[in-house]
Amino acid sequence: MSGIREVYEMVLKGRTKAVELAVQEALAEGCAAEEILNDGMIKAMDEVGVQFRAGEIFVPEMLMSARAMKKGVEVLKPRLLTGTPGSAGKAVIGTVSGDLHDIGKNLVAMMLESAGFEVIDLGVDVSREKFAKTIQKNPDVNLVCCSALLTSTLQALRDTVSYLNKAAFRKNIKIMVGGAPVTQALAEEIGADAYTEDAAECAQRARELVKS
Repeated sequence: MSGIREVYEMVLKGRTKAVELAVQEALAEGCAAEEILNDGMIKAMDEVGVQFRAGEIFVPEMLMSARAMKKGVEVLKPRLLTGTPGSAGKAVIGTVSGDLHDIGKNLVAMMLESAGFEVIDLGVDVSREKFAKTIQKNPDVNLVCCSALLTSTLQALRDTVSYLNKAAFRKNIKIMVGGAPVTQALAEEIGADAYTEDAAECAQRARELVKS
């Protein structure tokens, strides 16, 4: 299917406008929307993650690919079966209380969407109560991602995870943590389910985590 291959290449190269055309051409060829999503876009973002971890590309290139993927999904949405965009699950993401950094968090949100998650992005300076209330209002949430980019907000991360760990909904969710000062050891210490070093790894790990 040359159309799907073209979609794959355009997402990989971060060509936002070209992706729209490639998706439309793939649909005109008779490719199923689910095939275009899975074999064209998600597969391309998996490769982007591999290249990022290998140091072959950097954050700007990864952002361009994530944006291209998002644009392609917009074209596909009317054709996708109900629920397919959130086929991997539903995630809540936010930067913890007192922390106003959002570039890394935004990138993770885009990568999660690329991996098939429906994402509720709470933004920055998110209180532990707001995380909890959002999960309560959305009982189908199965992943929560908490970001801390400052050493001074690590305590807020601890407090947030501790608060969520005590909630009745804890058995239904997986908690992932990340950010520059966060480590695997800290994640284990505070009771999070997973820690990832970068956005590309986060999307891949998130899919594995919600399946387990």
